[in-house]
Amino acid sequence: MGLCTALKKVSRRVKIVVLVGLLLWVLAWKATFSGETDKTVHVNSASTQTLVREEKLREQLNTWTAAPSFSNISAEKVDCPEESPLLVGASKLSFESSLNLKDVENENKGVTKGEYEPSDCKAMHSVAILIPHRNREKHLLYLLQNLHPFLQRQQLHYAIYVIHQAGDATFNRAKLLNAGYLEAIKDFSWECFIFHDVDLVPENDHNLYICDQQPKHLVVGRNVTGYKLRYKGYFGGVTAMTKDQFFQVNGFSNSYWGWGGEDDDLRVRVELQKLKILRPPADVARYTMVFHKRDSGNQVNRNRMKLLGQTTKMWRTDGLNSCKYETLSIARYPLYVNITVDIGRQ
Repeated sequence: MGLCTALKKVSRRVKIVVLVGLLLWVLAWKATFSGETDKTVHVNSASTQTLVREEKLREQLNTWTAAPSFSNISAEKVDCPEESPLLVGASKLSFESSLNLKDVENENKGVTKGEYEPSDCKAMHSVAILIPHRNREKHLLYLLQNLHPFLQRQQLHYAIYVIHQAGDATFNRAKLLNAGYLEAIKDFSWECFIFHDVDLVPENDHNLYICDQQPKHLVVGRNVTGYKLRYKGYFGGVTAMTKDQFFQVNGFSNSYWGWGGEDDDLRVRVELQKLKILRPPADVARYTMVFHKRDSGNQVNRNRMKLLGQTTKMWRTDGLNSCKYETLSIARYPLYVNITVDIGRQ
């Protein structure tokens, strides 16, 4: 009996020793292999400065879009239908000389600080409308009067940004749109951007202001061209690109001062990335161009063809990653966000 008791005590001691040994072995194994995570990753010294700038810009964009949204989207709403039941098709447009901003505000009570979301459902698309602007107050008023109800019938979550060029330097549409893109993503992680001239008003709400898997050109025809495409490669007026598509082509060139060339430059950038430009049906993608004379400070760019010939060489270094500007003010008016920037001069 005493012998059995002694054996049991020895057996328990052996088990304890074995368990302690196993525990020490596991701890030693973990310490050995975790040290491998401290190995240095060697970067190829041949990495170009362009790639570094692109990576820094991407990191900056991710930082901005990670910020809280200024939107009040409700997660409790049901999704809006894929095709809005509010669409009416072609509309007859009118441009009353007596129209004022207060009239348009009263017609769009659902818009707050330039932003709108459907009240009865959760929008399927979030879209930022970017409008380059200087000295076109009446055109802007006409566009706002028609664009707000147009977008609301499409049941979109959207915000309108007007990017105003300060000073009297030659107008630079492309650089303003780059600046608008960089500022808008600080507000919200917009996945779709519409780059929109101030003097083009859409006529048919079946021309959906949403992005696709490929860049979209929304102006197939307008009244002043007999509703025909201006020329085969035309990619101006109103275009739609996702946030990633625009980043992929490095945005617009910043070098086009004055009228013309920047839209063709963007088309070349799109084609270089093996992207295909999509267009809605011609009977839907129709616009009215509000008449105006050539702006002072927006003369025809006589260097546009020379610049266009350099796009294949310059697109990596001339664009979003080299866009320098100073934001002078951001004002959130009832119908739009006004961003005033100093983009320098030629």
